[in-house]
Amino acid sequence: MKRVLIPFRHERKVQPYHEAVCAAGLEAVPVFTGGRLSLDRFAGLLLMGGTDVNPERYGEQAQPETEKPDDERDAIELELIEQAIKNDLPLFAICRGLQILNVYHGGTLIQHLSDLTQHDPETQDKAARAHEISIAQETLLREIAGTERWEVNSRHHQAAGRIGAALRISAHAEDGTVEGLERPDRTFVVAVQWHPEDQVAQDPEHRKLFLRFAEMCR
Repeated sequence: MKRVLIPFRHERKVQPYHEAVCAAGLEAVPVFTGGRLSLDRFAGLLLMGGTDVNPERYGEQAQPETEKPDDERDAIELELIEQAIKNDLPLFAICRGLQILNVYHGGTLIQHLSDLTQHDPETQDKAARAHEISIAQETLLREIAGTERWEVNSRHHQAAGRIGAALRISAHAEDGTVEGLERPDRTFVVAVQWHPEDQVAQDPEHRKLFLRFAEMCR
């Protein structure tokens, strides 16, 4: 069984990611981000949601709504992205994962969405459908989804701003928020702004993301 690294900062948040990865037929290996990590002997990397990326990493000052940075986590995850990109290992990035992937590629973030009616970071039902996304044609996400629209949950207050080099937008929300990024010149670099790990139990469609990730890891 192929092993996938899941770096984490807070153990209480790991379970839904772990269960979704294992249900797809992979061995999930959560590891605390307390020092340098290596992707040696791993078949893939999954990046979780979490705290805001330090705005200094994309050349901005923190706005009042931006969370206190976790510089150690930023550094470790950026290095893991570097390893995955360099070695063309499958990389599946979720929420904060999408954001730090964009920053790694030289992109910026919108530090606070002015209208949180669709993107509520405090929602209690983590699996609740919040809004539709439109999936771009001729993208890997479109191929995986098999449709041009998906109903997704939403739990974030930041989003991708300027898109980094080598990345392309694969999905938008109705309000224009970037909901998907991918890197076409790698085997599998897929990032989504929503939380499919919370949806898989209620909406089998979102299992497709983890199943394709597993397929690429093999």
